[in-house]
Amino acid sequence: MKIIVLGAGVLGASTAYHCAVAGAEVVVVDAAHEGRATAAGAGIVSPWSSRVEDAEFYRLYAGGGRYYPRLIERLAEDGEHDTGFRKVGTLVVTADGGELAAMERLIRSRQAPEAGAISVLAPAEARKLFPPLHEALFAVHVSGGARVDGRRLAGALLHAAERRGAVRRSGVAALVVEAGRVRGVRIGGERCEADAVVVTAGAWAPELLRPLGVALAVEPQRGQIVHLRLPGTETGHWPVVVPLADHYLLTFDDSRVVVGATREWGAGFDYRVTAGGLAKVLGNALAVAPGLAGATVIETRIGFRPMPSDGKLKLGLVEAVPGLAIGNGLGASGLTIGPYAGKLLAEVVLEGKAEMDLEAYRVG
Repeated sequence: MKIIVLGAGVLGASTAYHCAVAGAEVVVVDAAHEGRATAAGAGIVSPWSSRVEDAEFYRLYAGGGRYYPRLIERLAEDGEHDTGFRKVGTLVVTADGGELAAMERLIRSRQAPEAGAISVLAPAEARKLFPPLHEALFAVHVSGGARVDGRRLAGALLHAAERRGAVRRSGVAALVVEAGRVRGVRIGGERCEADAVVVTAGAWAPELLRPLGVALAVEPQRGQIVHLRLPGTETGHWPVVVPLADHYLLTFDDSRVVVGATREWGAGFDYRVTAGGLAKVLGNALAVAPGLAGATVIETRIGFRPMPSDGKLKLGLVEAVPGLAIGNGLGASGLTIGPYAGKLLAEVVLEGKAEMDLEAYRVG
């Protein structure tokens, strides 16, 4: 069976990898748009410590967190070790005792073994794990929390897929439809046929699907994310820090601290770092971790999250258009959900059903 995957972010890369593992002939086509969410995203893998209330979304979100160790192990067996994944724990921080107790109850109520040990830390204990933290912040510590580098993970998935015969193509593709069925894609003047096409093109997917009459309720949300460096400081094992708000802090091995992010509606695909965006991100970060005031600003990444305007994640076959499958609407949770969602997409395309019932995520 030949499968074409449109879009090589983490969701598309995972779909391609799992299709290749299953023995399919795979072609990955990517337009290399500036602002791909995978390349900018923070990579927090800790769904159990989130405040997500939608049960169907959380089901897939938790499935993503649960799947990560198995995926990382499989990639290592395929010779891919550079993913930026590490289990470092998560600190959910607040100065409010009531909020702290409520978060502890919520996390424990989820009864997720993957979350690991759950404990409440006094401010001094929290700062031992993440030294720049504000001295007034208590924390719920979730030992199973992890972080991952989206760029490196997507690269590892694609390299492993290529070892199994997958082919990568660059360019803007158009879907080829005949007799009501998707038959492949056209890249420039070249036609490439396939048994099925999987569209994982993120915020750019609606334009790609519009000629088919498929109205995908997804729009771009701009996120600006700042990378800092603490020279001479070993940050690689510091936990992810999640205040009870829409921002976060996490670290990587090269003395790097990542802080973000803005959530900007209406910016379209305007690929710019803005003064207001930087001020908001840095202001939020320093309020939580004033010890970062002396850090060096090394870069700001911009990503366009594919946000579902109807609030619904989209995953699976499109019944109205045979030969077409879609994965989209993962929003700010793409690096948690994407690898597992790619596995599910591969299963439903190749076998007609996935290990998880996808009816709640049906397109249309």
